[in-house]
Amino acid sequence: MEKINYQKELEKILSRFPAEGKKPSLLLHACCGPCSSYVIEYLSGIFDITIYYYNPNIHPEEEYLRRLEELKKFLAVFPDSLKNKVKLVIDGYDPEDFFSATNVRTEVELQKEPERGERCRRCYALRMSRSWDYACKNGFDWFTTTLTISPHKDSQMLNEIGISLEKQKPAGVKTCFLLSDFKKKNGYLRSTRLSLEYGLWRQEYCGCVFSMQNSMQSNKMEEKVPEGEK
Repeated sequence: MEKINYQKELEKILSRFPAEGKKPSLLLHACCGPCSSYVIEYLSGIFDITIYYYNPNIHPEEEYLRRLEELKKFLAVFPDSLKNKVKLVIDGYDPEDFFSATNVRTEVELQKEPERGERCRRCYALRMSRSWDYACKNGFDWFTTTLTISPHKDSQMLNEIGISLEKQKPAGVKTCFLLSDFKKKNGYLRSTRLSLEYGLWRQEYCGCVFSMQNSMQSNKMEEKVPEGEK
């Protein structure tokens, strides 16, 4: 099956918008400041952006709060977010949402999965569904997520979840899902440069306790490899 270039699909959608006039509203699910940086820069001239921070997967709570504070710090100083009055909505933090949605306590094999597996798919679906519901209930024109900017995330999986959500929307709801692959066209590289420019702290693992454990294990194994064999 031919892979879809979601960046090109995004560009087709954006080309339909008028150059001037009222901006359509966009609810942008975000996991942190660094991942939001380039996406805000890229889209804030086109959309009236509201960031939605819902990430019950992040472990521990101190990590969750630190990522949130970095996002707030960035929004307060980044010219594009200030000029375009980017708003921030913070949803509740209950890790049980993550454990229930992924069912990792029963399906224990999911705990050891590398990133991009079924555990991640269920986590994406949880966060995107909650964000989508908020977008629909509050009359946003569009919804998308910053998650596709990460080279470690499965963009096809993320877009398929978004497409599925849009297909199931009730009659009368105007919200549409915005296809994306923000890592393309050096989007990820730009996000790393913006992080350096604005002194943003970049996390060392995806977010959940299992990604943290897997990352720690991987780092330990790397340390054991003799220098000449790396």
